Amino acid sequence: MFSVIFPGQGSQVVGMASELHSKFDLVKKYFKYADEILDFPISKIILEGPKESLNLTENTQPAIFLVGYSIFNLTKNEFGCDLNKAKYFAGHSVGEYTALASAGVIKFEDTIRLLKLRGNAMQSAIPKGEGGMVAVLGSDLLDIENLINEKKYKCFIANDNSNGQLVISGRIDDLNKFINDLKNLRIKNITLPVSGPFHCELMNKATIIMESEINKLELNNNKNIFISNVTANEMQNTNEIKNLLIKQIESRVRWRESIFYMIKNGVNHFIEIGPGKVLSGLIKRIDKTVIIDAINNEEDIKNIKKDDKF
Repeated sequence: MFSVIFPGQGSQVVGMASELHSKFDLVKKYFKYADEILDFPISKIILEGPKESLNLTENTQPAIFLVGYSIFNLTKNEFGCDLNKAKYFAGHSVGEYTALASAGVIKFEDTIRLLKLRGNAMQSAIPKGEGGMVAVLGSDLLDIENLINEKKYKCFIANDNSNGQLVISGRIDDLNKFINDLKNLRIKNITLPVSGPFHCELMNKATIIMESEINKLELNNNKNIFISNVTANEMQNTNEIKNLLIKQIESRVRWRESIFYMIKNGVNHFIEIGPGKVLSGLIKRIDKTVIIDAINNEEDIKNIKKDDKF
């Protein structure tokens, strides 16, 4: 059994999907439609940059969605690979929206509008320079939780990505103290080039903005099963999906637990759809026995098509 997974922020690169955009009218159509909906040249930023514009959260989120959604539909409609046979759909943070839209739960036009707004709301939730994120490598989740609680830092575990990879969000002053403690403990850490402390309570202003917008959405019932970032468990009911999308903004992304859940329930093959191979790398650290494929270009799609299950 296989699951389809979609990446989040950090996977973007200028020129992503450029090969597919140049060769396939379906991809061109989605890129053009996105520009029209947003009244903004998101396709130009994706294909040509500059990197600084693409890396703005308000642009990154709709851009990553647009690329993943386009590749999913190209693989399904032009190459005849029925990816809706997946046991589960899942996505990392903004990738959760790509999963829901690709399966038909949220309309394309609603998703891209919502993600432009979500990106802006998250970028503006705390003044620039007052918050950030730090990746912690090679440490146990419980040890890091204990360190944060013991020192009473205004820091939070934002992403539990894989065995030995956590991401911490917080206010800069507290993060600097936390980093200093990590150095003293000889724990490897990397400050991430992000515009805010995502997936923690410091995003509350973004939650307030997004709650009303998400509640306005018309969601379609769907036979596909989704794995929530918030619970690392199944979600299918449309009201539940809305509530979890709202909670997701301030909640930990439980990616490691989500992968464990899918494997425990029979998944032995993951297909990452969208820019890069970040999720593939995380899954390799979680379980080396599963099959992992990533679809970024035409050759990747043709390789997937050879598999009998499609």
